[in-house]
Amino acid sequence: MAPDTARGRGRRPLVYQGTELRCSWRFEEEARGEGRQRVAGCDEVGRGALCGPVVAAAVILGDGFDTDGLDDSKRLTERQREALAARIRETARAWAVGCAEPREIDRFNILRATYLAMQRAVAALAEGPDLLLVDALSVPGLVVVQKAIVKGDARSYSIAAASIVAKVVRDAMMRVWDERYPGYGLAHNMGYASEDHREAIRRMGPSEIHRRSFHGTQRWLFC
Repeated sequence: MAPDTARGRGRRPLVYQGTELRCSWRFEEEARGEGRQRVAGCDEVGRGALCGPVVAAAVILGDGFDTDGLDDSKRLTERQREALAARIRETARAWAVGCAEPREIDRFNILRATYLAMQRAVAALAEGPDLLLVDALSVPGLVVVQKAIVKGDARSYSIAAASIVAKVVRDAMMRVWDERYPGYGLAHNMGYASEDHREAIRRMGPSEIHRRSFHGTQRWLFC
């Protein structure tokens, strides 16, 4: 895990590694107590997939946001995620999405592509945040104070909201890709290394949206 930093200021990293796994306003309230009013959460989805983009979201929930049901996207059903994503898009103070495409993943490597997706999401926010809460990672190249929170999507409402938006957006993209590249089961496996996906790669080879640099894609193609 890379620590968070404030670019160009030489600050010590701010990293939280607590043990409780319950979403709350704790980190946002601490930030507001320091005078920071535009606190954004940032998270990504798709790093471990064999195909498709890495998608990141950045969300500033704002005061009064209804957090009922808000949690780490991995703890929610698809229906719950869809409903929460709609609420976030409609009522959050600001939200945005950034992507890194498979060709960028192959060109730069998955970690740098993840940073790129996060940078794009934060840059696309209608309001610039004065603090960025990030799930585990520190994002280089951003002029904003950051705080990395281990398992942040299970601890911070803002990061949880970002995880939900990123997941819903990427899943929708993969369903579209499933129609364009039939046979891989992308609408069900979402590009991850399920048995049916591995078998499809063996049988048909990788598609244009498969990550050629990933060991799994190469392994199942040539085994």
